[in-house]
Amino acid sequence: MEVIPIEIEIIGLVAASLTTASFVPQVYKIWKTKSAESISLAMFLMFFVGVLLWLVYGIFIKSVSMTIANTITASLALVIIYYKIKLKD
Repeated sequence: MEVIPIEIEIIGLVAASLTTASFVPQVYKIWKTKSAESISLAMFLMFFVGVLLWLVYGIFIKSVSMTIANTITASLALVIIYYKIKLKD
């Protein structure tokens, strides 16, 4: 399998940083307000499974940016799912 050139990985890392960081305000809002009422559990469960599959794919193709981003994104999505279930809005 071909190794991804560093220039392409840098683009991937920038994109991954931006899309992954976009979940931080949502996690913070849920944590701060102790409410996940407006969050769709079904959507986040499907999203979480999709992110896990992207993570596996990133590992298979040896993409550092995909592996790091999807590990962090899956963790943030899992926090949102946890609060949605725990808070039972």
